[in-house]
Amino acid sequence: MTTPVCTGASRAATAAAGHPPYASFSSYVRARGPVLLRTARSLTANPCDAEDLLQTALTKTYVAWERIEDHQALDGYVRRALLNTRTSQWRKRKVDEFACDELPEQEGVPAADPAEQQTLHDAMWRAVLKLPDRQRAMVVLRYYEDLSEAQTAEVLGVSIGTVKSAVSRALGKLREDPELTPVR
Repeated sequence: MTTPVCTGASRAATAAAGHPPYASFSSYVRARGPVLLRTARSLTANPCDAEDLLQTALTKTYVAWERIEDHQALDGYVRRALLNTRTSQWRKRKVDEFACDELPEQEGVPAADPAEQQTLHDAMWRAVLKLPDRQRAMVVLRYYEDLSEAQTAEVLGVSIGTVKSAVSRALGKLREDPELTPVR
């Protein structure tokens, strides 16, 4: 017994529209494989996992090949198989938690005092604000915005060497700042 996925009338419409049904499963995979792989890659972060996901979905499609009457619906069928397979994998993911007698946390490592962290943060900003505008801009872009030397130079419209020397001078001033002496 075959279960129709789509009606036979749509098969005639497909042939009339100039889209003949795929002659075989392998011809479908050859024609639509790259598009389906891009869909699988959008569902996973790892390209190898995407290939495995597509392979599993195509296996499910191959098993149902005889039941699929409308070959224009094949992409939708495979996409649904991709999504269902990915959802099943996500639900079955392994959780690496094991009960044990000893806690794995290290003892003796004191937690940082939030008040001390805030005091350090405030002192650092006061010291940065004492820098000349150009040096301050370069320090903020390099270390707070995490831009590279080249990106910082591009943003400020200066050479990379200028960024390097100005940041070096700024860091020297920050090392000499009396408010930051207790930190060292």
